[in-house]
Amino acid sequence: MSDLEIRVISIKGFCPVYTSGDFFVILDGYKLRAERPVCMHSLVSLLPYYVPLSRGFSPRELGLASREEEVAYVQCLDPCEYTGGGTVVFSIRRVKTR
Repeated sequence: MSDLEIRVISIKGFCPVYTSGDFFVILDGYKLRAERPVCMHSLVSLLPYYVPLSRGFSPRELGLASREEEVAYVQCLDPCEYTGGGTVVFSIRRVKTR
């Protein structure tokens, strides 16, 4: 299994947890490693995809990229226009961390 780097690439509205460029890593397909807090709401968006991506499935195959590339994109579930919060877009890529 590959390790995954999940990085904040944009924020619409205000997010009390993330800023652009923040990231965390999923090691060995199931171990979360982060130097900063991770929002539980954002994990819901990642849950269906982290195992297939760590096992080598193509982001395009999973409907997470518009062209053949090695980066997947997901968005947190906060509908910021209605909650006053922020919707965060993440990129997910396979990486070598060790």
